[in-house]
Amino acid sequence: MNHKLPGPNAIRIINTMKKYVYDSTFIYPLVIANGHDCIIEDPDGNKFLDFTSNIGACPIGYSHPDVMEVLAEYSTNGTHKIAGQDFYSKEHADLAETISTILPQNFKTFFTNSGAEAVENAIKIAYRRMGPLPGISCFGAFHGRTLGALNFTFSNPVHKYNFPELPVKRIKFCTKDDDPEIDVTESLLKENKIAFILTETIQGEGGYYVASKKFIKNLRKCATQYGVPLILDEVQSGIGHTGKWWAFEHYGVTPDIISAAKALQVGATIYNKKLEPSNKSALSSTWGGGNRIDMAIGMRTIQVIKRDKLLENATKMGTMLMKGLHELVGKNGVTDVRGLGLMIGLEFDTRTRRDKKLTKLFRNGLLTLGAGHKSMRIIPPLVITRDQIERGLAIMNQVLSRN
Repeated sequence: MNHKLPGPNAIRIINTMKKYVYDSTFIYPLVIANGHDCIIEDPDGNKFLDFTSNIGACPIGYSHPDVMEVLAEYSTNGTHKIAGQDFYSKEHADLAETISTILPQNFKTFFTNSGAEAVENAIKIAYRRMGPLPGISCFGAFHGRTLGALNFTFSNPVHKYNFPELPVKRIKFCTKDDDPEIDVTESLLKENKIAFILTETIQGEGGYYVASKKFIKNLRKCATQYGVPLILDEVQSGIGHTGKWWAFEHYGVTPDIISAAKALQVGATIYNKKLEPSNKSALSSTWGGGNRIDMAIGMRTIQVIKRDKLLENATKMGTMLMKGLHELVGKNGVTDVRGLGLMIGLEFDTRTRRDKKLTKLFRNGLLTLGAGHKSMRIIPPLVITRDQIERGLAIMNQVLSRN
């Protein structure tokens, strides 16, 4: 590991980016060139243990043999990008059929490009049924940055400043069953006509806060009682990161609409058939998941997770990781650890300290990311091993135990 980071090749790429690209949310000077297993390599040959899985988008790590097999198969296929809502393809059919095996009964799927589009179409389905009424969403929520989804995002003021807004009713994201605001949703539904309830079960960008069981069960009960669709955003938590296919399975509820993406490789709006719009073109997308390679990899990812029992591994490795992180609480500004499976948040006393530690971990060969105001998100690939967990914890102990 070269501790003089970034190296010369990485610097050239970063300088080009700074010249020609909007400087959005880059954290530290990592340039990704290659990877294998849970290791990412930069263009100067530096290797990093990845505790981010690119925000959950690489659930089976890098250069996985099954993925490489798919890429080899498509290396000679010149029609990898199609207008996926205008033309049919086997990959589209295969992914839809495969994802149906991990969904509640009587659900259908509409594929798009991204998580934000998945949320946009979830909202559209609800509006079609209920009309253009206010939606309920949570403080601290993140549902995407496109203008529709952005209305229900509330994790960072800079995301929303000076942009137009749709009508929203905000509720607290309750992490404890005895929270005094846990029943607020019912009073809102009594007093207002509402189009939908939209929430995460684990707030992703908001800080990896885990909803209380009573909170989610209350939302399901209220949605049913008042005939309002419950949308659960699983863009970051879905496809195994919590030790179950969907985070909502930890709560014993079934939503009416689900948004997914990241680990799936394409966006997906998943809905109970009873909510399907009656007009054929109510939902549409130029590409509609139309990258055949991404759809093929998405299908293979689900198959690998099943075959290799990676949900069980996520639970087992997550327990080990959580135990090790608990030992850091109370040391040098670490105030809390929380999560489910391999989706874990580490809380710091200040944002400044959190940001400083992110960079130091990077320089010591471990990749993590920020979330919320002063949280660190840890979401390794589902293929992570005991040795890699121990190595990551050793680096974290070394870095976080110092001022």
